[in-house]
Formats: sequence, structure tokens, C-alpha cells
Amino acid sequence: MADKKPFTVLVGEYMSLALMLPVATFVGLAIGYLLDKACGTHWIYIPGLILGIAAGFTQLIRQLMRDTRNDGS
Repeated sequence: MADKKPFTVLVGEYMSLALMLPVATFVGLAIGYLLDKACGTHWIYIPGLILGIAAGFTQLIRQLMRDTRNDGS
């Protein structure tokens, strides 16, 4: 039988989930924007944004799968 995590640990884990998607989206957008400036184009930010969103969702799903697997339900 697994020990329950303290409330503060759970709050920290779920706060990181709440910040993960917006931060990953912003990082993808920022990298795309910087590549646009470096290459002199105006479209690279879109794939960067999409990759950032995909990376955020991937991490979100991984964390949720890890949490549900550890709960035993």
C-alpha cells in the first residue's frame, strides 16, 4: 500500500501542471519569433507555436499518466 503524498507536495505538482502548458507554448513561440528575426521571414513562429503546444500537452499527458498509474486505480 502506497503512502499518501502530503498536501503541499500535491499542490506543488498540480501547480507545475498548471504552468507547464503556457510556458511550453510561450517558449515555442519565442524560439519561432527569434528564428523569424534571424532568417528575415514571417512564418516560422507558427510551427514554433505548434511545437510548443505539442510539447506542453505531451508533458501534461505524461505527468497525468504517471499520477494515475501511481494511485493504483
